[in-house]
Amino acid sequence: MQHLEPDRLVLLALSEEQQELTETDHLAQCAGCRHDLESLREVADLGADAQELRDLPPPPERIWQAISAEVARTPEVVAPPVPLRRRAERRRPRWLMPVLAAAAAAVVAVAGTVAVDRFTARPTVEPVTARATLTPLDTVPQTAGGDVRVLSGGQMQIDVRNLPLTTGFHEVWLIDPDDLTKMVALGSLSDQADAVLPVPPGTDLNRYRLVDVSDEPHDGDASHSGRSLLRGTLTS
Repeated sequence: MQHLEPDRLVLLALSEEQQELTETDHLAQCAGCRHDLESLREVADLGADAQELRDLPPPPERIWQAISAEVARTPEVVAPPVPLRRRAERRRPRWLMPVLAAAAAAVVAVAGTVAVDRFTARPTVEPVTARATLTPLDTVPQTAGGDVRVLSGGQMQIDVRNLPLTTGFHEVWLIDPDDLTKMVALGSLSDQADAVLPVPPGTDLNRYRLVDVSDEPHDGDASHSGRSLLRGTLTS
């Protein structure tokens, strides 16, 4: 019994074309072609499951070189004689094994690339050295608030919510609670509800442990306006 052409089996496996009636009859009678078609469909299904990975870079060239080398050195297995009636059903075309091996290896290579890419792209979490909960002052709506985290790398993450609208801007300060005239400006929040601000090197957070968010006008004066909105004390 004559086998279906390899290219035709690939198209059928990928559902690129519909089976013709003669092909359907052939596949019903030919176990060899039927097995090859099922094997190709398994590889096609693996590819379909990996559609979300299409934007990843291709596997390195060494992967394909290893695949080619492996296929080239795969010895042809000499099987014991098989009765002629069964030989046509069990014989598998030589082209199929390299195709399946290459496809499977490519899937494994892409999966490995995904794992490495996701692992290396994972953001590094810096240890938190101090925290503060920001609460509103008496003149500020009680729905306002925020949270502060000081990172070991010398930055402060600050998240605020429900701050009163301002015609100026919101500024973040570190203040010495034992002397409220001693303060360090960290930066403004602009229109964002959260920000990462650098803490000036050498700042003693045991002394400047009061975090203050103020309402500042655009008047060119770099000093504190005196209109504090939120405050909280850093603790380790």
